[in-house]
Amino acid sequence: MISKLINEIVNKKAPVVVGLDPNLKFIPEHLKKNATEEKGETLEAAAAAVLAFNKAIVDATYDLIPAVKPQIAMYEQFGIPGLIAYKEIVDYCHEKGLIVIGDVKRGDIGSTSESYAIAHLGEITVGNKTYRPFDEDFATVNPYLGTDGVKPFVDICNKCDKGIFVLVKTSNPSSGEFQDKDMEGRPLYEHVADKVCEWGAESMDGEYSNVGAVVGATYPAQGETARRLMPHTYILVPGYGAQGGKASDLKAFFNKDGLGAIVNSSRGIIAAYTKEPYKDRFDALHFADASREAVKDMLEDINGAI
Repeated sequence: MISKLINEIVNKKAPVVVGLDPNLKFIPEHLKKNATEEKGETLEAAAAAVLAFNKAIVDATYDLIPAVKPQIAMYEQFGIPGLIAYKEIVDYCHEKGLIVIGDVKRGDIGSTSESYAIAHLGEITVGNKTYRPFDEDFATVNPYLGTDGVKPFVDICNKCDKGIFVLVKTSNPSSGEFQDKDMEGRPLYEHVADKVCEWGAESMDGEYSNVGAVVGATYPAQGETARRLMPHTYILVPGYGAQGGKASDLKAFFNKDGLGAIVNSSRGIIAAYTKEPYKDRFDALHFADASREAVKDMLEDINGAI
């Protein structure tokens, strides 16, 4: 699967992924009004507004980008209707030819971890029929429980040609409370990076592994270390834009050939119509056009830096 993602990145000259992380405060009023007029003030209406918002952004940007990253919590907050909307946007993005990175941050042990892997990346048989429940192409995985929690995902990756991104050094301010703690003379995240390489060796797909890593743009020095420790690991880089990560800090996340990393922006793209320099050019009715311009600006910024 990682080779498919790389091909899309190369073909579109776009080492970026758009995070589809909708919050009701980002949704234009006309979409919320349309949904509530049809479904009332219900969870179903909220999910419908989110889905309409997502689809419009995908329609405006799919030709520019290789992948999207929906964050499942933003859908789970609306209960079952939200999860249905999550599945619908996964399928819609596939129809548009996009690779879907499910930001689900799952991680458990044994049969529980296997069940998470099946739900998001694998297949399950019911009677004589086989289904792919959520059917993302990649999923984010929390490695805190060790190999017991990650290996079931690697097995499913090998069986179903899928991929994962393992949390190594996350972009949030308090990540260092655990990830930077000294362990045998090295920070903990470096030990996790070593394990990512070990797990990844079991699922190589050309020069890179289907087992990728998450390293935040907000920590460029650690990104440089992670790149050195994981030469055959693709790095998913959150934290660009709204969280403070700058394009000038990203070069170290990439290999010399310009590959090896894919940079995520969520609010900076999907809520662009509410932010400078777009809010004076695009009103709420044209929110998706603002998102397209924000993607173009992000591509120019990142490609210029790397």
